[in-house]
Amino acid sequence: MSSKIKVGIAGGAGYTGGELIRILLNHPHAEIIFAHSKSNAGNPVSDVHTDLLGETEIKFSSSLSENIDVLFLCMGHGESVKFLSENKIDKKVKVIDLSQDFRLDHSSFATDRKFIYGLPELNRDKIRNAGNIANPGCFATAIQLALLPVAGKNLLNDEVHVSAVTGSTGAGQSLSATNHFTWRNNNISIYKAFQHQHLGEIVQSIKQLQNNFSSDINFIPYRGNFTRGILAAVYLNSKLTLDEAKKIYTDYYKSHPFVIVSGKNPDLKQVVNTNKCILYLEKQGGKLFIQSIIDNLTKGASGQAVQNLNLIFGLDETTGLKLKPSAF
Repeated sequence: MSSKIKVGIAGGAGYTGGELIRILLNHPHAEIIFAHSKSNAGNPVSDVHTDLLGETEIKFSSSLSENIDVLFLCMGHGESVKFLSENKIDKKVKVIDLSQDFRLDHSSFATDRKFIYGLPELNRDKIRNAGNIANPGCFATAIQLALLPVAGKNLLNDEVHVSAVTGSTGAGQSLSATNHFTWRNNNISIYKAFQHQHLGEIVQSIKQLQNNFSSDINFIPYRGNFTRGILAAVYLNSKLTLDEAKKIYTDYYKSHPFVIVSGKNPDLKQVVNTNKCILYLEKQGGKLFIQSIIDNLTKGASGQAVQNLNLIFGLDETTGLKLKPSAF
């Protein structure tokens, strides 16, 4: 590209906002014009995201610049639609929303912007021509990537069972009893069993590939005692052999650079701080077992948002996202 993509970030002080700043500071075709935060206006970004000391001189702003090509919304549920209603954003500016406000086709939030669901492994061609993106949820990303290949073959014809554990950053930066270190450390718990808010977008995506899907997805989410990452363990009844299943998965993802079908049982450190999803398949009797692991802040949030930025602006989707995992 001859000129850099001018980027604005609203909600830059949170976990996803900070991760977005880290990635974009090293993106060869992007320039951060502002990082908006009401509570931190005027303060250096590195005062909040202390690992960025020496990396940037950007200060948080209380105002928005109109001189941008794309605006990232890094806010909680209900806050993005409120922000768009309170701030006049030029229609030529692309919006990539990291909240869940616009993910569902039947979203109750009214807006004159049309949002495309931003899972590249499902909607890559639509994303390339989109004006606005609803970035997927973190659990939703891991679980959908585990299920899309079999849905694409119309083979999801029974209940799906999912147990998935996420790091503490998945809960956001606002303090609550369950994300204090003293509570999380040496601890694990289940929350929102069978009724997690990401189920709606998961079912919506599956039906995009397999319209007749009508079975339950039994999802048990866990709070883990680690900082970042998601491990989802998924199983379903299937007549496929292991070799048949592996071929379906490798064929589906052969053109998607961030999804790797592994022949070895993976661990979370292989994806932390990357935009990768690693899938691992086993066949136990009549059950197909799929492990899906991602970093909730990169592939599950800010990394995927930058992947969508790349697609919208005609870049290779891996640009700025060849990130280093932590081996130990």
